[in-house]
Amino acid sequence: MSDNTPKAKLDLSGLLCPLPVLKARKRLETMAPGDVLEVVATDPMSMIDMPHFCNEQGHTLLLAEKCFEGFQFRIRRR
Repeated sequence: MSDNTPKAKLDLSGLLCPLPVLKARKRLETMAPGDVLEVVATDPMSMIDMPHFCNEQGHTLLLAEKCFEGFQFRIRRR
């Protein structure tokens, strides 16, 4: 198992700013330090909000890319 393999996945399709970040934060709070969360969102603002959130909270953004479903993120909890 790779260090970047998600421990949890969160589908936030259809939610608009700020809900994707708020729900990702809430899910990360339940995870152990070092665990990886995979997030799928459809709100274009998430490409700005998610990196900013990770930077502010000390999480590591491993992946931020456009995908078929919308936008995919992988976040390692601090």
